[in-house]
Amino acid sequence: MRRRAVEEKPKTKRGWSAFADHDEAGSCKSGPSIAANRIAARAAGLALAVLLALLAPAGAGAEEAVRAPLAIRSLLLDGAASGSRLVVVGERGHILVSTDGGARWTQAKVPVRALLTAVHMHDERTGWAVGHDAAILRTRDGGETWTLLHRAPEEERPLLDVWFRDDRAGFAVGAYGYFLATRDGGETWTSRTVGEDDFHLNALIPAAGKRRLYIAAEAGVVYRSDDGGGTWRKLSPPYAGSWFGGLALGEDEVLLAGLRGHLFRSGDAGESWTRVPTGIAATLTGAVRLPSGRIAIVGLEGAVLVSADGGRSVTSRGLPSREGVSAALPLPDGGVLLIGEFGVRRLAD
Repeated sequence: MRRRAVEEKPKTKRGWSAFADHDEAGSCKSGPSIAANRIAARAAGLALAVLLALLAPAGAGAEEAVRAPLAIRSLLLDGAASGSRLVVVGERGHILVSTDGGARWTQAKVPVRALLTAVHMHDERTGWAVGHDAAILRTRDGGETWTLLHRAPEEERPLLDVWFRDDRAGFAVGAYGYFLATRDGGETWTSRTVGEDDFHLNALIPAAGKRRLYIAAEAGVVYRSDDGGGTWRKLSPPYAGSWFGGLALGEDEVLLAGLRGHLFRSGDAGESWTRVPTGIAATLTGAVRLPSGRIAIVGLEGAVLVSADGGRSVTSRGLPSREGVSAALPLPDGGVLLIGEFGVRRLAD
């Protein structure tokens, strides 16, 4: 995921097919090179092949995002919901906002053109987004406008996820063990170390109480904090591939989603794990709890899995188009908003 200035290559399916598969040990099996595959991996969280978006010329990220009439149909990677407000982020600094459940979208004013990988809304007014060039943005008007708080392209480490406990304390994580913490709403950030390895930190997974947190990482590694992110313990689920998302179902129950359709569930805060059969080999990128109580797990190749028993079993509702899905959001009317290479798409629960 280290961002380099390389020659742009022709895109295929918006670059998603450039995603390199890995074996059980997490080593690369295919793709142009390890460096290029790391560039292609989405972070937050997610290992998505967004090679085209990641091959922007050096310095492009510092420019203001271009207003594009079809931005809502461009590559989008993450979203956040707060009340009736939805915010989605993606390529070229695109941030879009909806206040009517996703029926209509307005493109926000954004001071960067870098790929944005994750967004977190604390409430209907305040939120943060992160992405390449280690960009961290904040909104105080519900996503309509954004201010650049942090940017470090010289570090060549993209940020892949962001989460805030309240309007002051939060974390941003990314490639090569990148971990930033703030206690002033993002005005200043402190670099910290989670573990001895420089594994990519792909996704932050908060439990309901906000004291227990998980980080989904590569090489089969998961980190857990029981003190709100102050200290971290390395967990080792029985799978050596990368994890790209997950969902905490309570203080002790958590789902992990990763490469090749791997889905694991723990009922004891990660001390032991049970594999959940999915019947698919597509990479899973995230999970969300729906208003009905059911759980949706999404991924590449149009993967959409639904669980009605707390993640103990799943059924497939994959997209016929097989377009990659990066994230999902619950909608106020009970539906699901899918986010991916197609932009956004509604799916009935």
